[in-house]
Amino acid sequence: LLGNRQSINESAGNFKLDLGDIEIINPENHPYTEKIAAAYAETRKVSPAIAKKAVVKPLILGGLLVKSGFADGMIAGAVNTSASVLKAALLTVGKKAAALPASFFIMLLPDQHLHPTKILVFADAVININPDAEQLAEIGLSTAFTVKKLLAIEPKIAFLSFSTKGSAKHEFVTKVQKAVQIAQNKAPDLLIDGEMQLDTAIIPDIAKLKKCESKVAGSANVLIFPDLNAANIGYKLVQHLAGARALGPITIGLNQPFNDLSRGTTIEDIVASTALTAIQSAKTG
Repeated sequence: LLGNRQSINESAGNFKLDLGDIEIINPENHPYTEKIAAAYAETRKVSPAIAKKAVVKPLILGGLLVKSGFADGMIAGAVNTSASVLKAALLTVGKKAAALPASFFIMLLPDQHLHPTKILVFADAVININPDAEQLAEIGLSTAFTVKKLLAIEPKIAFLSFSTKGSAKHEFVTKVQKAVQIAQNKAPDLLIDGEMQLDTAIIPDIAKLKKCESKVAGSANVLIFPDLNAANIGYKLVQHLAGARALGPITIGLNQPFNDLSRGTTIEDIVASTALTAIQSAKTG
């Protein structure tokens, strides 16, 4: 745990929790801090004084602990905005070369009748507001590769739209169509299809009715939304009205695991994010 030791112990006391086996790192007086501040000053080309001010911020120190190998992964966001968490991630662990940072939620559905596997992945629901076709394709591919490694399932990727296979004409539709072409060309071995409406993507009977025949239509498990408006609203609708568990978001495109939490997070969400971050670290370490 990273933060003020007194505050953490007081919170633990309120819940009658024993933190005896848990390491607490206070950024202001921990042995790691001086060493990491020196490394941060050199890497970021800033003065030692500025580096010392930066590394007493829990988000920055946490990321630097991961970057330096003192920790394997990090989760934050219960008391910070997603923008602050992402900024800290980019300043510390950094993004992979030529990668686009993005994120996805793993949606655990309460009823198998809603989807045969009870698992859907929604991307990008946090970071990229209005990705262009190239960016949308990269979000789809990065999500698929991570899902395959993290969850050990075969991703069936549907690029979503209000149109199915040209049923509507609009620049928004054209963007998704281009993204599908780019993604298919870059990863011909993945199951990718679109553009398609949500019901076509996940409901077999509707896919048949619309004569949308593919290995994805009607059985998609990775849903790539056209923009942040659709994805963020979509995952919250499924979470709050359908009663799904929203695990994540899992951030992709970074050098090391550094994941966000919603400020509306629950204890169960934090536990799940911790477990996913541990698995992500083991898979990428």
